Amino acid sequence: MNKTQKHLIEYVIRDVVCFISKEEGLPIDIAMEKFFNSQVFEKLQDLDSGLYTESASYVYELYKTLV
Repeated sequence: MNKTQKHLIEYVIRDVVCFISKEEGLPIDIAMEKFFNSQVFEKLQDLDSGLYTESASYVYELYKTLV
């Protein structure tokens, strides 16, 4: 994983966790736990999936369909 890929993943994670926190009224740490334990988080880490190149909104919508 190169530096750019790492940064893209980090930005998506940050934004998706904020979406979860806001939409579900959860503290950030609980929202992080929910996302980190999801299939979407696993796919986001898989560079072959290319999910890290999608917008945080797209990733969040995917997360909502799989939870």
